[in-house]
Amino acid sequence: MSTDSSPETTEPPQHVDDERYLDALTSVRKTLDRFRGCSDQEKDLLRRDLRQMQEMESKLTTGRVEIVVFGEISTGKSALINALVGQAVTEVDVQGGWTREIWHVAWDGCGYRIPGLGSSEVVLIDTPGINEVGGAHRGEMAQDAARRSDMILFVTDSDLNETEFSALVSLAAVNKPIILVLNKIDLFSPDQRKRLHEVLSQRLDGIVQSENIVETSADPREVEYIVEKADGSSSSQWRKPNPNIEALQLKMLEVLEKDGLALLALNAAMYSADKSDRIASLKLKIRNDRANQHIWGYAVVKATTVAFNPAPIADVIGGGAVDVAMVWHLAHIYGIEMTWANAEKLVKSVVQAAGWVTLGELTTHAIMWSLKAVTLGWGSVLTVLPQGAAAGYGSYVVGQAAKYYFEHGASWGSEGPKSVVQKILNKTDRNSVIQDLKDEILKKLRINQHAGVNE
Repeated sequence: MSTDSSPETTEPPQHVDDERYLDALTSVRKTLDRFRGCSDQEKDLLRRDLRQMQEMESKLTTGRVEIVVFGEISTGKSALINALVGQAVTEVDVQGGWTREIWHVAWDGCGYRIPGLGSSEVVLIDTPGINEVGGAHRGEMAQDAARRSDMILFVTDSDLNETEFSALVSLAAVNKPIILVLNKIDLFSPDQRKRLHEVLSQRLDGIVQSENIVETSADPREVEYIVEKADGSSSSQWRKPNPNIEALQLKMLEVLEKDGLALLALNAAMYSADKSDRIASLKLKIRNDRANQHIWGYAVVKATTVAFNPAPIADVIGGGAVDVAMVWHLAHIYGIEMTWANAEKLVKSVVQAAGWVTLGELTTHAIMWSLKAVTLGWGSVLTVLPQGAAAGYGSYVVGQAAKYYFEHGASWGSEGPKSVVQKILNKTDRNSVIQDLKDEILKKLRINQHAGVNE
């Protein structure tokens, strides 16, 4: 997939005027537009998400209804799909575990189409068994299929075990219609089937509606037939009955006829919202990580610049220039255009809001300047660590406040600079930052043969 910032879109059908459908399509298109605002690094990390959103747009505009089938190994998932489609489109392995990937099969024989969408189709999706050993990756694929789907079939062949029940509860959280398919009913007597239906209804109260528990026999066992001959004799023959899936077909079509377009629209809107949140979260994390690296880098630069500069006024000017450069770069990390003059104004507002932090930094400078003067410059060796660390800490606070400002769209929001700075100070371990800065200065001293400090 290309990282082009303009994803291709599919033209919407002109004859569908359902408000829910059009709102969902707008939601999907807006999410796709958000990719355009991503950096190259963000686009690279979001390749898979972009492809999935483009597929969701295509799914919505063509009216492709996806019904995903879940169940444990050997409950008859694949046999059920074959029975619904009317041909052996997926292999049935009696040892289980054949389905290793997600399989899409068109259910052409259902006869259902989304009204107004001539290219609409219904697709059945087979998934790996939920109890398959080593199936963590396949489990993730199955969850993705569930989030994309419009309806879920959950296949079992008895009362639910713990694994099945947990999986069903998890699937219910994606808020899609669920039909519980009680397969292999030919193995139970009528009384057993009645009791099993009652037990499942009780256990799944609030998860699956009782009327959505449907019995099937997708791959019936052979039955012995007694054939009467014309001469009065008889013979025994074993035959496999036709699959018994009519009740499931009717239930699936009932749901689609009632809510097909609404399900398609709601699913697309929910999927779009989830992807939009993921984009926002990823962008924020990437930018936060880069911003924190820049803040720390500039704090170290300021600490060493001030520490190694013997001129009292020059170190303040140099340190201030470092802060302005840091804020200017932070603005660009968050995609905000900022002039050097505006960056300087922002630094001044944060410094003023910092109050005692700035005062402490200036006080430290004054003491160190006096010491340098009294010792005719030899005091520089003694002032390096405390003066540099104090300057670096001030830069660190300025950077964190500016980061907050840019995270909120170049605004303090409902907070003022003083309130934001105070929160930053409350969350910051000052002693830890100061010590880390001193360690960084010492590293520089060890490679600076003219600093006057021996290892």
